[in-house]
Amino acid sequence: MAAEGDFLTRYRAVSNKLKKRFLRKPNVAEASEQFGQLAKELKQQDCPQYAAFCNLAMARCEQTMFNAPGEALALTDAARLFLASEQETRALRVPGFDENMQAAMNCYSFAIKEMNRPGEAIVHFQRATELQIQTPIEALLSLWEMASCKILTRDHEGALAVLSEMQHMCQERGLQLPGTNTPVGAYMDIIAKCEISRVLLLMLLEPPPQKLLPEHAQTLERYAWESFDSHSQGKTCEQNGEPGTMFYLVMACQEKDTESLKALQTELWPLLSAEQNHLLHLVVQERITPSGQGI
Repeated sequence: MAAEGDFLTRYRAVSNKLKKRFLRKPNVAEASEQFGQLAKELKQQDCPQYAAFCNLAMARCEQTMFNAPGEALALTDAARLFLASEQETRALRVPGFDENMQAAMNCYSFAIKEMNRPGEAIVHFQRATELQIQTPIEALLSLWEMASCKILTRDHEGALAVLSEMQHMCQERGLQLPGTNTPVGAYMDIIAKCEISRVLLLMLLEPPPQKLLPEHAQTLERYAWESFDSHSQGKTCEQNGEPGTMFYLVMACQEKDTESLKALQTELWPLLSAEQNHLLHLVVQERITPSGQGI
C-alpha cells in the first residue's frame, strides 16, 4: 500500500506539470522523461501494472511532441508490462476479467498502427474482438478499427465483410425499441455509419449480380428508385444530415454520371468521416479513370 501511495503521489505530481498555465507552456519532454524514470523504478519493484500506466502516460507525451517512434516504443513497453501483470495474476489464480491482457493487446495494436503497419494490427484487433465478446460496444469498436486497417491495406472486400458483421451484431445484440427490431442509442449510430461505409465500398467494388451476397443486395435495394420514400431510404442518410443524398450518389454511380458524382462529393464532404471521404474519393476516381486504364 505504501508503494501504491508513493506511486500515485509522484504520478500526480508529474501530471500536474502538464496542466496549462497562463503564459507558460508545460515542459512535455521533461514530463515524458520523468514518467519513463518512474516506470523503470516500478518495474524494478515488481509492479508491472503501475509501470505500464507510466509508459502509457509517456506515450501520450511523445504523441503531443509528434514523436511517433517514441510513442510506439512507450506503447510497446506498456504492452509488455501489462502482459507480465496478466501472467502474474494467472499464476496466482486471482479471479479477473483479462483486463491486463486486453490492455496489452490494445497497446500493441496502436503501436503497430503508429509505425504505419496496419496489416499487422488486424490480427490484434480480431483477437481483441474475441476477448470483448461480453462487452458488445467494445467489441464493435475493435471491429471498426479492424475495418479501418483493412481499408488502409486496400482489402476493401475484407473491410466490407467486417462492416457487414458489425451491422449484424448490432441487430442481434443491440437494445431495441419495444415491439420493433430497430436498435437504439449507440447501436443505431453504428448501424448508420456502417451502412454508409458499406454502400461506398459496394460502389467501389461493383460486384457483379451473380456474386452479390444477399445482405449486400438487400442494402442496395434500399437505394433503388422503387424504395426511395420518406421511410425506407431516408433514415440512414439523416444520420449524416442530408436525407436522400446517398441515394443520388448510388444512382450517379450506376449511371456513371461523373459530373453529378463530383457535385455530390462536394455536398457530402463535410458530412462524412475522413475515412468515408477517402472511400468516396476512390469511388469518384474509379468512375473517372477505371482500373486498368491508366492514371
